[in-house]
Amino acid sequence: MKYTLLLLLAAACLNATAQRPVLTTDETIPIPPIKFNVDGTLAIKASAASSPDDFNFLVGKWKMHHRRLNRRLEGCKDWTEFNSEDENVKILSGNADMDTYRTTEMPGMEGRLFEGLTLRLFDPQTKLWSLYWVASNRGVLDPPMVGSFDNGVGHFFAKDTYNNKPVIVVFRWDVRDKEHPIWSQAFSPDNGRTWEWNWYNVSVRVP
Repeated sequence: MKYTLLLLLAAACLNATAQRPVLTTDETIPIPPIKFNVDGTLAIKASAASSPDDFNFLVGKWKMHHRRLNRRLEGCKDWTEFNSEDENVKILSGNADMDTYRTTEMPGMEGRLFEGLTLRLFDPQTKLWSLYWVASNRGVLDPPMVGSFDNGVGHFFAKDTYNNKPVIVVFRWDVRDKEHPIWSQAFSPDNGRTWEWNWYNVSVRVP
């Protein structure tokens, strides 16, 4: 009986490990090439399938597990993992959604509550999404991440600065498994020639 219980526990552990998404970059998914308008702004075109329903999968409550690079654009290989929670709702007659993010495990916050808010707006003319983020420890809207989904994967781009140096930022939403969506972030210091992935998270729905 004891031997049988051990086998069942081992099988359960192996099954959980097999189902848990690995928080590393899926190299089979390329980052779309960066293009620029004549004025230097990013030239971003929506996919043919882009829709105001693209973020419907996020509606509800989630637990999130994060893996974040400790230092960016310094060749760092050390990562910190932590947890958070998130709640998402549709707004503006279905052309937008908003979520609130909470954690007391954010690195560098010494256990204090960290909150964030994301507002996602769908433009029916361009069919592009614009994603706006604001964090409680800054109170400033980051530049919007603009893009769309194609075949269950969304890429969203913005020009920004990091440590006073210009970078291009990409968000990737991999929602091929809508019950375990994976978000990731990368920076490019050279206009998209090279990228460093610096943050991943996977979400699990809360009943």
